[in-house]
Amino acid sequence: MGIAGTPVQVRNPNAAQVETTNGPFMTSSLPVAGFAIIEAANLAEAIDMVSRTPCAVAHGVVEVWPLKQA
Repeated sequence: MGIAGTPVQVRNPNAAQVETTNGPFMTSSLPVAGFAIIEAANLAEAIDMVSRTPCAVAHGVVEVWPLKQA
């Protein structure tokens, strides 16, 4: 169980350059594709992992919501 921290938006259009923006993506004309829970040593590792996903590379956005241990 954890408490959600501040989210980070991750984009990597055409796998050319990872872009991050602090805060949630509140509205979108794009569909929500689901969610996953991943284990990473820190936020930087989680961002690196999701920056290579098809959604992040195909001009979409992936939100990383870090969990704080309760």
